Amino acid sequence: EVVNGVCERCGSEVIRKEKSQWMLKITEYAQRLIDDLDDLDFIERVKIQQKNWIGRSTGAEVDFKTTEGDTLTVYTTIGETEQQALRDVWTKYYPDCKLEFQSDSVGTLATRIRSDETCDADVVIGGMFAADGDTYHDILQPYTAACDAEQLYHDPAGYYTFYDVQLMCLVVNPELRDELGIEINGYEDLLNPELKGKIISADPANSSSAFQCLIGMLYGMGNGDPMSKEAWDFIDKFLVNLDGKTASSSSQVYNGVANGEYAVGLSYEDPCVELQAKGEQPVKVVYAAEGTIFPGQSVQIIKGAPHMEAAQKFVDFVLSEESQTAVAAALNLRPLRQGIPTNEKMIPNEEIKLFDTYSAKYIAEHKAEIVKTYVDHVEMTME
Repeated sequence: EVVNGVCERCGSEVIRKEKSQWMLKITEYAQRLIDDLDDLDFIERVKIQQKNWIGRSTGAEVDFKTTEGDTLTVYTTIGETEQQALRDVWTKYYPDCKLEFQSDSVGTLATRIRSDETCDADVVIGGMFAADGDTYHDILQPYTAACDAEQLYHDPAGYYTFYDVQLMCLVVNPELRDELGIEINGYEDLLNPELKGKIISADPANSSSAFQCLIGMLYGMGNGDPMSKEAWDFIDKFLVNLDGKTASSSSQVYNGVANGEYAVGLSYEDPCVELQAKGEQPVKVVYAAEGTIFPGQSVQIIKGAPHMEAAQKFVDFVLSEESQTAVAAALNLRPLRQGIPTNEKMIPNEEIKLFDTYSAKYIAEHKAEIVKTYVDHVEMTME
């Protein structure tokens, strides 16, 4: 830690240097990394942990009938389990036309749409929220689904069609927590000195879930005002305890906690609830005592989609009662279609404290400012 411009341990002057850095695109080597694990003399539990950390996703192909009879390309951030849940419904009603999922982070997918002239994507599902505002409007086609009126959330501009909610949470390793002799019940607890270097988060500037977690902390520690001095004073202290432990993907956060690398991570509930329910690794899902936000996740049509009519049918189906019922039963999601319950692994909505002052509209309008402010504060902690 830097104190008065010098290292607190050795007293040497701290200066900033620009250094070259290598970035490895692990997705290019994911299959090789997984295959080579078979030849290593590791216990099976460790191999499984490594495979989870690598996080390779092959996507899925689902056959369903459309009026055009062609392949519908779906860019997505959703996992294979959710894809399988959709497959079960699609194949029941639409067995004759091919649907192709291509999985990646929403930032990577958006970049591909904007920069790749050969991109043939029709729809995007997952990873985009109301708080994104007009960030992606340039690549989206407005559309109002046939059953949009039955959803709890609506986009007045018509770009985002909200179908479920992903609550943000703290994912805790109870074994490490108990070893440290501390409690982790909310954001305030993240400032405990015992947690320095034992917290993991993705980068809010590049990860949609990490950005939502940042918003939760700002509302919770800023007395409902995300741009208050109190909110950003907390972020400064949090960044000191984070100690530079920033994950390159959301999956590295919850897998890092489950594997015992970190005591707590800032994440979203779907994968964390699943890890907790399986009981194979020490994982506890904690909804911050200060409160959480309730952001709607969306499905949308890409501007100039090659199969526009089929894309509209896809959006309509995602919002249908049967689709949302099937997905809610199989996954840890909170449907936005009224009257559909969550599964038994999840805490009911009414038992979770939400922020009364949260405004997706405000966050959307100030997202660039919030991200820049966060980056500025990160740089200040490095000085």
